[in-house]
Amino acid sequence: MENILEYLKAERSQEWRTEIRKSMKAKDRMAKVRTEMPEEDPNIRNTSNIEVNSGLTAEQAVLEAQRCIDCPSPTCITGCPVGINIPKFIKKIETEDFLGAAEVLKDTNGLPAVCGRVCPQEKQCEAQCFYTIKMDKPPVAIGYLERFAADFERDSGQMAIPDTDEFNNIKLAVIGSGPAGLAAAGDLAKFGYDVTVFEALHEIGGVLKYGIPEFRLPNEVVDVEIESLRKMGVKFRTNFIVGKTASFEDLKEEGYQAFFVGSGAGLPRFMNIPGENFNGIFSSNEYLTRVNLMNAANPDFDTPVISGNLVAVIGGGNTAMDSVRTAKRLGAERSMIIYRRSEEEMPARVEEVKHAKEEGIEFMNLHNPLEYFADEKGRVNKMKVQKMELGAPDASGRRRPIPIEGSEFMIDVDTVVVSVGVSPNPLIPASLPNLKVTDWGTIVVDKETMQSSIPELFAGGDIVRGGATVILAMGDGRKAAAGMHQYIMEKIKAN
Repeated sequence: MENILEYLKAERSQEWRTEIRKSMKAKDRMAKVRTEMPEEDPNIRNTSNIEVNSGLTAEQAVLEAQRCIDCPSPTCITGCPVGINIPKFIKKIETEDFLGAAEVLKDTNGLPAVCGRVCPQEKQCEAQCFYTIKMDKPPVAIGYLERFAADFERDSGQMAIPDTDEFNNIKLAVIGSGPAGLAAAGDLAKFGYDVTVFEALHEIGGVLKYGIPEFRLPNEVVDVEIESLRKMGVKFRTNFIVGKTASFEDLKEEGYQAFFVGSGAGLPRFMNIPGENFNGIFSSNEYLTRVNLMNAANPDFDTPVISGNLVAVIGGGNTAMDSVRTAKRLGAERSMIIYRRSEEEMPARVEEVKHAKEEGIEFMNLHNPLEYFADEKGRVNKMKVQKMELGAPDASGRRRPIPIEGSEFMIDVDTVVVSVGVSPNPLIPASLPNLKVTDWGTIVVDKETMQSSIPELFAGGDIVRGGATVILAMGDGRKAAAGMHQYIMEKIKAN
């Protein structure tokens, strides 16, 4: 190497030498192997709510950060719905400026510790990594590094609070404290607004609290990031149902000048097959909410959940994986996924499927329930399922499941959790007859500003998309905050 550099120094320009150094450095980085996330033992974690992924050490994080090759046009940023400056925060980790990395993250993402855990990076930023696109190699572990930087900051006790503009005393309301609402509230606070978040439940966090189990996203992590919003000036009101506790007109009379609706998609869907009303059959929303938010796993509480020894979860998404893994932790002897397509078509993250298999979850792919049966007390005890095969792709691009005639058989069950999708919360649209909605009940908005047909009302997340990831909902919240700011500024200018 010394001889090469001496030659370059004598024979070539400084610019040329710099490029060669970068090239050599890039080749060295490419030779490094992607860091694996440490995990808790499957036979220990499947009996408790201990977090599955235990996080990178500082040494592991620095080694992984060194894999980033400093792309001149970093495509990873284009894959991030909230626009994190990914190369910048990774470079901070490489130089061991871990608090600086967290500061970069929080420029555009108010929930980095959450996103580092639950975002499908493999379909977003990491899918746009140079290694993925050009080299057919594992991408830089952006999600692992995001989690590391956020956790390091939290554990250091030096949580930085983002700067905010001068307080302007203009009141804005955010309806729903899920990821879309929290992202909107954070950005609006940065603009200097007097922001209040209204939450229907007794806990702040929306789906982050009621829908995602602690073995995947500990409540402590969510609470710390919510506390940062409080320190920025965001107010929270729980047990408050906008449209019931108070109307929009009531809130306007209190001085609120614009609204962001992030009320989610909490209305469960069922399959409308015989026997779905038997005891012991839940929607995944009810099952997870009761366990995660109401302590229903504790028999000493007033509303214990009925969770038996033979649990079948219908579906193949992340919520289905959360449900079936929760059942295992509640003591089920047999926890199984019933999914009508193959594993390749499953919408769940590959990591979640892997973890489920490690924890002893059974997978009955290419099977579909037809009917439920009950004992003399009305408790489900059997289900009839039918084998399926894959046909031509449907509108989603996945191959359509086709029933195989004569393949029906019975399975013993004592608990069934149906996880086949959700519908938008209908409360807000029902309380605003002039609000334009789609045939599916989602709010129609301008895709750039997230403004609805009612000028002072903006919306984002599942109430607009019908179902989305945490980070896509947050991206909507950030766009809506910018749109609301523009709306208020134009309103002030007009007056």
